[in-house]
Amino acid sequence: MNKFIRHCTIICLAGLLFSACKKEADIQPQDTAKPRNITTESVVVLNEDFESGSKTAYAVGSVALSSGSWTLDDALIGSLAADLKNGSQSVRIRNTGTLTSNFSINNVSGSVTVTVKHGTYGSDANSTWQLWTSADNGQTWAQQGSTITTAASLQTATFTLTATGSLRLSIRKVSGGTNRINIDDINVTSGTTTGGGGGGTATDDDNMLLGNPSTALADVSSENNYLMVKTYYALSYNRSRATPNWVSWHLQASDLGSVSRTNDFAADNTLPAGWYQVQNSSYSGSGFDRGHNCPSADRTSTSAANSATFLMTNMMPQAPNNNQQTWANLENYTRSLVTAGNEVYIICGSYGQGGTGSLGGVTTTVDNGHVTVPSNIWKVVVVIPNGNNDLSRINGNTRVIAINTPNTNSINTDWTQYKTTVRAIENATGYNIMSNLRTSLQDSLETKIDP
Repeated sequence: MNKFIRHCTIICLAGLLFSACKKEADIQPQDTAKPRNITTESVVVLNEDFESGSKTAYAVGSVALSSGSWTLDDALIGSLAADLKNGSQSVRIRNTGTLTSNFSINNVSGSVTVTVKHGTYGSDANSTWQLWTSADNGQTWAQQGSTITTAASLQTATFTLTATGSLRLSIRKVSGGTNRINIDDINVTSGTTTGGGGGGTATDDDNMLLGNPSTALADVSSENNYLMVKTYYALSYNRSRATPNWVSWHLQASDLGSVSRTNDFAADNTLPAGWYQVQNSSYSGSGFDRGHNCPSADRTSTSAANSATFLMTNMMPQAPNNNQQTWANLENYTRSLVTAGNEVYIICGSYGQGGTGSLGGVTTTVDNGHVTVPSNIWKVVVVIPNGNNDLSRINGNTRVIAINTPNTNSINTDWTQYKTTVRAIENATGYNIMSNLRTSLQDSLETKIDP
């Protein structure tokens, strides 16, 4: 069984909603039945098999692989008969060489398992190596687990650690001199809540406390439902549309400060290697605003928090009056609920194709066809009084505001004219928006229009 088939088999047997065995189509509306709940499970957040990319010399250098850019120091990508490998290529390291990711996995949470295939090259003597990780984008590193000794056949080393936020990886050969080792198939899974009735591993103030609406995966093969967990919000990114499917965040009083709007719109360089990066000028002259999903004014406690909202992966082409009036009024109202003593959990997204901006007429794409203009923009706001154990405090009397607006410039400035049910938005998108709540509570809250 070749490596591609084996990977697909593992993922499909895990029961994941979006198969990594094929390229996904845009997420489409489903039928009106309630989407099924998904239980808490570990999901694949990195899978690198070294089958793409090429580096034929030991001199230090970076190479673009399917998971992103890696630096190989005193190491190369080998494909000789003497290279132990699962497939046609693996990394070969000599002396005290290293293999290090140049990117951070930005969605690890809780228990993390790292598996690495390793072995001794050809007839060389055995050597030892270590796994090191960094949680601060490569500034500091820590060894994980024990030092591993290679053998004459391909073996699997497993490391278990606890991490929250970002993670970088480094394989370091630490003994054996000029004897060479092979490294292949680095796999990282993270315990994360992907939905299901009752909370799982989600904690208070988690930006995804309500669940993962589309069961997005941090796997490059899930390109139209790609999970990106950032410090100030989480999102499902759609590579084909070049916009988020949805963005989820928590808002409380401590998020609201006096920092001025940074206005530093920027491409998101944490997207996987080879993916198109929408630029700060990509919407220019289109008749559409760079519309925030997570608003700038929801993150004014620090400049870093505010700047994070200006990444283009948080943007959608939004009709100016929709963005600057109707949506701004809703956002201001939501913040007033927070200053009145509440905290809120918010999920915002868009779907469909074709909006009407300030230039008139229906526009389907901008940026030379790279970015899809949505037809609808929606938001769900769950309001609870300040307190602890947030998920357990959501009950049948909790206020839930659901809005679905057309992406047009002639829109009514009164956002209350577009109130709807969560269930109606789910039926339009195919998502399970509050999947971490028990099913009976979802049925109660999602079928009511905010009075």
